[in-house]
Amino acid sequence: MAQCSVELDEVFLALADPTRRTVLHRLGQGPASVGDLARDATMTLPSFLKHVRMLESSGLIRTAKSGRVRVCELNRERFAVVEDWLTEQRRLWEARTDRLERFVTDPKE
Repeated sequence: MAQCSVELDEVFLALADPTRRTVLHRLGQGPASVGDLARDATMTLPSFLKHVRMLESSGLIRTAKSGRVRVCELNRERFAVVEDWLTEQRRLWEARTDRLERFVTDPKE
């Protein structure tokens, strides 16, 4: 469970920044070079590369260098960490609201 928590923390930290979410959104359409991704960013390339490294270290993207071009690709499997956590949270909260509903509507409770 502790490992899952570390992985989840890394993913949420990466998702916390709007620039990184924009990169992920773009990569949802397919692979792109760092240069193409950085073109729309309102920051210097070195600053943008920090975002790419964060996404890569969190496991949300993979990068591969081909000559002088670094291509980024979305790692869709990594989002399972978030999906699993959200599924568990949904299950817990639905059970709590079901109990609350029974308490409010059932006079025997």
